[in-house]
Amino acid sequence: MFRTLLISALVVVAVSIPTAATGSSQAPNVTLTGVVGPGFTISLKNADGTNVRHLDPGAYDIAVSDQAIEHNFHLSGPGVDMATDVEAQGTTTWTVTFVDGTYNFRCDPHAAQMKGSFTVGNVPPPPPPPGRLSGKVTAKVISLNTASGSRVRSVVENTYRLNVADSSNKQNFHLTGPGVNKKTSVKRKMRATWTIQLEPGKYTYRSDTNRRLKRTFTVTAKPA
Repeated sequence: MFRTLLISALVVVAVSIPTAATGSSQAPNVTLTGVVGPGFTISLKNADGTNVRHLDPGAYDIAVSDQAIEHNFHLSGPGVDMATDVEAQGTTTWTVTFVDGTYNFRCDPHAAQMKGSFTVGNVPPPPPPPGRLSGKVTAKVISLNTASGSRVRSVVENTYRLNVADSSNKQNFHLTGPGVNKKTSVKRKMRATWTIQLEPGKYTYRSDTNRRLKRTFTVTAKPA
């Protein structure tokens, strides 16, 4: 009987050892594919072939294919700065860890035209593009219009890009209001582009030499 119990105990130990030694394996990193060249092309794609726009934070494998000796693939952002050689071709794989932020990839010799970017994690959206307004003053007329061509009577507070065409050497275009005081020259014709922040309140645009050339508009607060 003692012999039977001893054998049973050994069986339990032998069975339990491999169970305790077994551990969970870590999932492999997601692989992204970066390609530069041939020609003036550069891209970073997900496994399904779509362009990388946004990623979750974490570790990734970047499989880079550099297919041109006049280009390189340069990936940079918070905690990451990796690049292939400009005068070399080939493939390489980088393992990087992305954190919250914006990342960029580019060809260094042609960064103006060969570039891209993506965000990771919690990143505030970029500010909206400025609204567009157009101002004009002639010897007899002054106007301020929206991008659709209608007269500005009321706009919502925002950043605006104002293009002014001053075609008179006796008048000028002068815009005043909360936080803004911009004007063209009275003595010469000119064009000007101003980026202005319009805040709630009343604004006036006028010629400083002709009282009849004067208009006003209001700026309202953004909806809550």
